[in-house]
Amino acid sequence: MTQFNYQKAHFIISAPDIRHLPPDTGIEIAFAGRSNAGKSSALNALTQQNGLARTSKTPGRTQLINLFQIEEGLRLVDLPGYGYAQVPEEMKRKWQRSLGEYLQKRECLKGVVILMDIRHPLKDLDMQMIDWAVGSELPTLVLLTKADKLASGARKKQLMSVREELANKVGDIRVEYFSSLKKIGIDKLRNTLNEWFSGSEEQPTNDDNA
Repeated sequence: MTQFNYQKAHFIISAPDIRHLPPDTGIEIAFAGRSNAGKSSALNALTQQNGLARTSKTPGRTQLINLFQIEEGLRLVDLPGYGYAQVPEEMKRKWQRSLGEYLQKRECLKGVVILMDIRHPLKDLDMQMIDWAVGSELPTLVLLTKADKLASGARKKQLMSVREELANKVGDIRVEYFSSLKKIGIDKLRNTLNEWFSGSEEQPTNDDNA
């Protein structure tokens, strides 16, 4: 399995819809989640670049499909956040259309990282996203963010609870906890991305050591 250098990631484009994206070739891995799930912080922690993806104290700032290139043909995608963004309803519907269109039509999409706050996981929209990924036979990493907000025991308990709840779904679904602030789980995220970008068929092993 190839080890990729995510510090080399650089921004290439923000697009309102798939018609403005680069050609549908190579491999893209998308980061999706509620507006307050910490997608941008996770991308910044992964790449060790504080300013790569925009972060804001106001959830919902990611309004466009943002692409970052790791190397030629390999891209990370920061999708518009779903959930409670404080924006006009018409704008929210436009974002959701762009999100759905990307997920359904982008052929080079090869994996989805679904981020959710470890304290409030598996909300309705999260479950819809997981079901879509499973139905599309895409490998899925559920990343339980803000893990530093819980003590170690509570963190592991929540991890096992989420794994148990998703155990009946048929597909490549793995669950890990993560903290961009404390750098917890970055190695597991990196290893999963390496596997997907390599096109590896290697099956993951779930363990609880972050």
